[in-house]
Amino acid sequence: MARLPRLSLPGYPHHVIQRGNNRQSIFSSAADYRFLLDLLRQHARQCQVAVHAYVLMGNHFHLLLTPQEGEGLPRMMQAVGRSYVQYFNRQHQRSGTLWEGRYRSTVLQTERYLLQCMAYIDLNPVRAGMVAGPQDYAWSSFAHNTGQRADPLVSPHPLYWELGNTPFAREAAYQSLVQAGVEGSAQQALTDATLRGWALGEADFVVDLQKRTGRRVSKSKAGRPSLVRPEIPS
Repeated sequence: MARLPRLSLPGYPHHVIQRGNNRQSIFSSAADYRFLLDLLRQHARQCQVAVHAYVLMGNHFHLLLTPQEGEGLPRMMQAVGRSYVQYFNRQHQRSGTLWEGRYRSTVLQTERYLLQCMAYIDLNPVRAGMVAGPQDYAWSSFAHNTGQRADPLVSPHPLYWELGNTPFAREAAYQSLVQAGVEGSAQQALTDATLRGWALGEADFVVDLQKRTGRRVSKSKAGRPSLVRPEIPS
């Protein structure tokens, strides 16, 4: 069965996961993390993609972003992926692929999932047992979104601005949101939708989204449709 094209719609938040091939490490030094962040900043700006949250893990990374045009996200990810592999192979004297195929992504219903996805991303190192709290991890957007440092990669989403009338109020509200955690069902929904490429949101959102694209946005019922509808006994 042919793969569905990626679902990429301007003006909607997207959750993106890119994994290393066979779950191998995609970073070997602090310089590698910094180089990928530089690439993300450069190509997000060039492709008109706003990055709201990110985390760089040992063998994969997550992004939460909003493209301003339909091809902005795939162009950005293609440029970042190609440039980083060239750098990594040259830097570490290796050859061949680094990524586990193409990146995975989903479109999110903003009001329902955007802030949860931000917290889900920033809590990744905690769930992995790498740190006690998100503030202890250097390679994520948590420090920016809680006012600990300015990160030129991050462009706050309007829903983040609604968390408070002042920077301090927004940062405190977001920190409280992260400390509260993300329910297991929401974590699973975010992971599954992203890996499978289906839109994530309430039924009305998915129906409306389907009207905006010719690409199927949700999973259809299992099995092949019948050519002839069978009669139902009375």
